[in-house]
Parts: sequence; structure tokens; C-alpha cells
Amino acid sequence: MRARIAVVGAGHVGATCAQHIAERALGDVVLLDVIEGIPQGKALDLAESAPVESFDGRVVGSNAPADIAGSALVVVTAGKARTPGMTREDLLLANAAVIRSVAQSIRQEAPDAVVIVVTNPLDVMCWLMRALTGFEASRVVGMAGILDTARFRTFLSQETGVSVRDIQAMVLGGHGDAMLPLLRYSTISGIPVEHFLPPEQLSAIVERTRRGGIEIINYLKSGSAYYAPASGAAEMAEAVLRDQHRLLPCSAHLDGQYGLREVYIGVPVILGAGGVERVVEVELTEEETTALRTSAEVVGEGIQVLRDKGFV
Repeated sequence: MRARIAVVGAGHVGATCAQHIAERALGDVVLLDVIEGIPQGKALDLAESAPVESFDGRVVGSNAPADIAGSALVVVTAGKARTPGMTREDLLLANAAVIRSVAQSIRQEAPDAVVIVVTNPLDVMCWLMRALTGFEASRVVGMAGILDTARFRTFLSQETGVSVRDIQAMVLGGHGDAMLPLLRYSTISGIPVEHFLPPEQLSAIVERTRRGGIEIINYLKSGSAYYAPASGAAEMAEAVLRDQHRLLPCSAHLDGQYGLREVYIGVPVILGAGGVERVVEVELTEEETTALRTSAEVVGEGIQVLRDKGFV
């Protein structure tokens, strides 16, 4: 029997994620959205690509939360997109209301699911999803580090002229301006990136990575990135559904790791069938530790806003 996978939110990110999941033959997909006709139309269009792309899983669209019943995995992309001039904090209250509704549906209809959160502000939305579903922390995880790391690897590839396949990198911290690209753990086929680029060029790449999302928003004027976020979520979905035990940078709940508690933030994790199997702690310099804690403080401020507004 094929796994059932729910993708909540049929916008660009959700629909593209559903496409990747279907084409990877991970299972049957339910595309859920509150707008009538949108998930049905996109799901039908995607289903009609099956003969060409050679996948057998069913793809259906729905406006009824009951249709996600029994899902082994739920990818949550629903919510407002960031627009020019909008900070991640501006998104907080609007998307918290969306997550509250989605969390209730997941808790009722898919109580055994692993939940991958993509909605921004990502780390705070992960915390809220876990608080509202009551799920074990291991079963609620956020897609951020994969996207940030993909951007970092892309920019390193563009500047060095080396294939992205040979570039290994890691980005920690919150999904936002306070993220922490780790140059010390970034290599090209095992050779430190410092061998290929001077410090000032690497610093510029780090800064571009931090602003990777807003750079795309400024180009598009209306809308935000969706190809790379959807690919990142699909990679996580595959790691869970195929129990791959992948080491991936994800937004995960910390309970003492890196000296942080009761916060979601981007860290390396082992991702498998049960979600986050363990958080991997890498050695950080004093400067990097300070940067990570500063990033966590930003997430904590968002969590406190939600507490003050009565979301939990």
C-alpha cells in the first residue's frame, strides 16, 4: 500500500512540492487548500502528467480537511508569502492564525503523521505547530536549513565555477537574516572553500545567502521563491518516507543541544521514518556560538509574541 502524503496549501510552493513528491513516487498525494477549485485543478493537471513522467501515485485536490485522514506525512506550505518591505515578523500574526487552523486538522485527521513545516516565519511556526498539535518534537520539523544551504552552495558554485554536486556546506540558525553559514564546515570535494576564494569574496557570499529570499522577492515584485523551497521539502519528505537516515540541516526542537531549550532553530539532524532521529551537535567557535544564540533569541521573541497574543 502506498503512503498517503498531504500537502496543505496549493500555492506555488505547495503545488511544486506535490509535483516533486509525485514524481519521486513517494506515495499518493492529497493537495489541500481553502480556495475552491485551486487544489482540484492543480491536482488534475499534475495527475495528467503521470503518463509522461511515469509515476503511478494518485494525486487529488480537496478543500475538506477530512481528506488528509491517515496521512503518514503532512507538508504545510499554507500562509501568506513575504512581499517587498515585509519583515518576517510582519508575517507572524497572519500566518500564526493559518497554522492554528491547520494544526487542528492535523491533530484530528492525521494524528500519527510527521509534519514538515514550510510556512514563514519558519522557526516560530514550527514551534507553534508542535505546541498546538501536542506531537512529539521529533515529528514536527521545519524546512529551512536545506533551502539556505542550497542557496549557499549555489553561490559558491557560481563564484568558483565548480559543480554544485561537489560542494558540501552547512547553514545553521534561524531562517532569516540571523542565519549562520558555516565556512569552516564548507568544502569542495573535501577541500576547504578558503582554498578557492579569498575572505572578502566568501564574506560577500555569506551575506548574499542571508538575503537570498529577499533578493528573489525584489526581482519578482509580487510573490516569493518556490522552486528551491519545494525541492527542499520534497527532499525531507523522501528522507522520512524512505527512512533514509539523511543528515540534513533542518529546523528542529532543541532540548539542551547547543545550550538552547524550547526553541526551534536550524541544526544538522538525522532524518528518518520517525522524523528527527537525533540532533547532531558540531563544534562551534565562541563567535559562532554567540551568533547561533543571537539567532535563537530572534526566534524566542517571535514565540513570546504568540504567547502574548494568546495563540498558546
